[in-house]
Amino acid sequence: MNNLQKVTLLLRRSLSTSCQLFGKTRKDAKTRELLDRVIRVDHAGEFGAVRIYEGQLAVLKKTDVADTIKEMKKEEDQHLRAMNTLIPKHRVRPTVLLPLWNVAGFFLGASTALLGKNAAMACTVAVETVIGEHYDKQIRHLMADGEDGLEKHRELLTILSKFRDDELEHLDTGLKHDAEKAVLYEPLSNVIKAGCKVAIWLSERI
Repeated sequence: MNNLQKVTLLLRRSLSTSCQLFGKTRKDAKTRELLDRVIRVDHAGEFGAVRIYEGQLAVLKKTDVADTIKEMKKEEDQHLRAMNTLIPKHRVRPTVLLPLWNVAGFFLGASTALLGKNAAMACTVAVETVIGEHYDKQIRHLMADGEDGLEKHRELLTILSKFRDDELEHLDTGLKHDAEKAVLYEPLSNVIKAGCKVAIWLSERI
């Protein structure tokens, strides 16, 4: 092999290595962005969920649905504690909108509760419908993150699957407690769902 052939071979190897490193860097950046969005928005969502139930309890604490709301809030508290652990573990910046969700969550919970127990449960059903779909979407995206998505994100997938199942149980609880009997159920539900989707979009990005 002459010098020209040796140089050509070295250049090919160097180019191949550079391409591999570039591809890996792009994949790592994509995974980083995915984790940032997932953890940031879910932390915000669980924070907001706790505030919604706190707002409901402020109005309905002496009614026959108080214990049911407390039980759902207890699970949301557990979810929030888990997200509070994941935020520093994965070095994710929380959304800057937390002060807004602090007020908005409590207001949503209290205002629907003021419309009655059925409206409070309608709020739960609307929120959990959107959140259940949201978690399903996140789980699919994490599993599709490269050939090793399932293994790479196993811990987070386990956590989100548990969260999703809990949220769907809350949805069922709301339906069992006459959510659909709330006055103006459909319009109320649609407005809350739309608000949740906007909050998700903003919290992923800001």
